[in-house]
Amino acid sequence: MSASLEKSSLGKYFVPEPSTYPIFGSIALLLIGSGAASWVNHLPFGPWVVATGVAFLLYMLFGWFGQVIRESQSGKYGAQVDHGFRWSMGWFIFSEVMFFAAFFGVLFYVRRISVPELGDAEHALLWDGFKGTWPSIGPFLGQDTANLFQPMHAWGIPAINTAILLTSGATLTWAHWGLMKNARGQLITGLAVTVLLGAIFMSLQAYEYMHAYEHMNLKLSSGVYGSTFFMMTGFHGLHVTIGAIMLAVMLARSIKGHFTPEHHFAFEAAAWYWHFVDVVWLLLFVVVYWL
Repeated sequence: MSASLEKSSLGKYFVPEPSTYPIFGSIALLLIGSGAASWVNHLPFGPWVVATGVAFLLYMLFGWFGQVIRESQSGKYGAQVDHGFRWSMGWFIFSEVMFFAAFFGVLFYVRRISVPELGDAEHALLWDGFKGTWPSIGPFLGQDTANLFQPMHAWGIPAINTAILLTSGATLTWAHWGLMKNARGQLITGLAVTVLLGAIFMSLQAYEYMHAYEHMNLKLSSGVYGSTFFMMTGFHGLHVTIGAIMLAVMLARSIKGHFTPEHHFAFEAAAWYWHFVDVVWLLLFVVVYWL
């Protein structure tokens, strides 16, 4: 271990000590996955298994990231480690791009190919009178009027949330400028405003979901429109929540005096993620809400 520290001090590489945190992470994922499967099948122990898995996951996250922060603040990380972190975050965001690309591909397929073909007069595959227009109440084996719903329109909460996320991107960039010129007050203020805007976004989206269920009869079970709407916007909301938590951690670290203009990749990683979330929302707003 002493040899690795010596080489790290020379700016070459750092070899961490063996860690048990990956084992706890694996256990957490196993418990969450098996617990969720049990839960949806109405087994009574399902929620408890999920809760146990979440507890393991939180332990792993707090412990592992805390260790990384302590190693970083102690000066053990050199340029090579920073380079590795950047590549890792870049590939992680690329995997997220592919994740959302799959959902956009599904939406394109059902809107432009599947639904129009099912509504073709020569291929009445659902029921007589079915129209291949979007939004669609299909695929139901019969024209059940109880499944009719109102589609979500772009103007209103979705437009307000778009303005909120665009503003949050600007405040985060302003915070980054403050960090680069070592203006600690600007950094902290910009981060605090960004986290607040993220919380407001999630609150408005929760209200939008409640309104859709209670007043628009728009649910996850409302045909292909309901399933794609809630899956795409819901997963984006999850990413906003994760991004806001990341930025809240960056805020706490900034208040403690972490980060310098020369050494602040953790902040940059959280900022990359947040800007990615902004771009995805702009696409969602146009494709899901507007068009």
